[in-house]
Amino acid sequence: MRQLIFKSLMAMCAISSPAIASSHALALPSEKNVTAKAAPTKVTHPEWSRDAVIYEVNWRQMTPEGTIAAVEKQIPRLKELGVDILWVMPVNPISKEGRKGELGSYYASADYKALNPELGTMDDFRHFVKTAHDNGMKVIIDWVPNHTGNDNWWLEYHPDFYKRDASGEPVHPYEWTDVSQLDYSNPQMRRYMIDAMAHWLCDADIDGFRCDVASMVPVDFWNEARPQLEAVKPGLFMLAEASSPDLQAEGFDMGYNWPMASLFKAIANNAGQYTMPDDPGKKEAVAIDSLLASQQAEYPGDTYLMNMITNHDFNSWEGTEFQRFGNLADAMAVLTYTLPGMPLIYTGQETGLNRALEFFKKDDAPLFEPRNSYFEFYQKLNALKHSQKALRAGAPGTQGGHIVRYPTKSQDLYIFSRQLDGSEVLVMTNLGSKTRKIKYQGEAPLANDMINYFTGKHEKYPSSLKPGEYRVYIRPKYTSNKPM
Repeated sequence: MRQLIFKSLMAMCAISSPAIASSHALALPSEKNVTAKAAPTKVTHPEWSRDAVIYEVNWRQMTPEGTIAAVEKQIPRLKELGVDILWVMPVNPISKEGRKGELGSYYASADYKALNPELGTMDDFRHFVKTAHDNGMKVIIDWVPNHTGNDNWWLEYHPDFYKRDASGEPVHPYEWTDVSQLDYSNPQMRRYMIDAMAHWLCDADIDGFRCDVASMVPVDFWNEARPQLEAVKPGLFMLAEASSPDLQAEGFDMGYNWPMASLFKAIANNAGQYTMPDDPGKKEAVAIDSLLASQQAEYPGDTYLMNMITNHDFNSWEGTEFQRFGNLADAMAVLTYTLPGMPLIYTGQETGLNRALEFFKKDDAPLFEPRNSYFEFYQKLNALKHSQKALRAGAPGTQGGHIVRYPTKSQDLYIFSRQLDGSEVLVMTNLGSKTRKIKYQGEAPLANDMINYFTGKHEKYPSSLKPGEYRVYIRPKYTSNKPM
């Protein structure tokens, strides 16, 4: 019988990974500074994460080969792009029982400690991680803790690890008939899960996890698991696929900013740019204020949210960013970098990929060469994120910049600055359907020798903005720890 021997996670793993500390928080809105109401997170964020950009790697679709070795060849390009964290989609073998489509779902794991042979070998993956580290990047793997594939070996040898229905059959959550749901009331299952996660920290030297449907797993499991995993890999980074403040009190560095992504859809719909068949409602740009304020009040102090205009779920199931945001897509991308949080780039986003990638079968890879204007656009945004202290993730005024809002008579204009320790980034956007004159209802932003970040020129602030138009200004005399 196959045995899984649980080893003490407190033992030293043959990994050298610095325990870099600090904390990160959501800077928040309002015309003036707001004091966070929630208690600070107990998570100590790695310092490198404060000005990081995360990139989601879709193994299957990123290259014609769809292998780890082929994706590794993209690392120099991603370094040039300015990426800091590679979030790679699941690396485990995919179950065959109940498999969806030709290749199945990444999220139906057959074995938590094995590598999907379709991607390559374990040596290939170790080499990929080392190459990423050598190029100054971190690697986090997509982890699926809520359920396993229907032929995962746990089902045979540990049937008590699973939830059962009235007839004693494994529970399939939602319409996910290719997976069976785990039972977190079983202490042994919890130990096995933590051990499996620690395996990848030790054996592959990864830097953390993106945890699928993290809110479907009890919060107390994450609070239990985090310190044990930290003992194995000091300074690891944890991303929850959830918008749940309680998960970020002790367990996770960052959660999904789904509410902001949903608000972006409603703003685009209000501007007549949303072309998908569902109805996301309608909101004006100034609704960003109330969302930021509620997040500052609800989330633990000094925590992160991941901002995005696309990811694998949005792209495959809800439409491309161009279908959802139309001519506002670029302006909203700018907001993912300049509003509080960490920006995400999904495979192909940096090429302006304007088609949905298949999810359960092989698709044509995006064309990454020659470099186009989208590559330059995101490269420039990444450099902005790295160079401007005001854009760092963190508690307003200490780790990340305060937001100062400049309200106008138009509800479609969203104009604000982030400010911290001499760094200032002023952002102007028109998220409406018409050209709008900029008429402030209070203070106007002072020029203060600011320059247009994208042109590098001193210029007067615009008196109006066209639909989807944006401007980003910075202080030219500000010097940072990283080159622009």
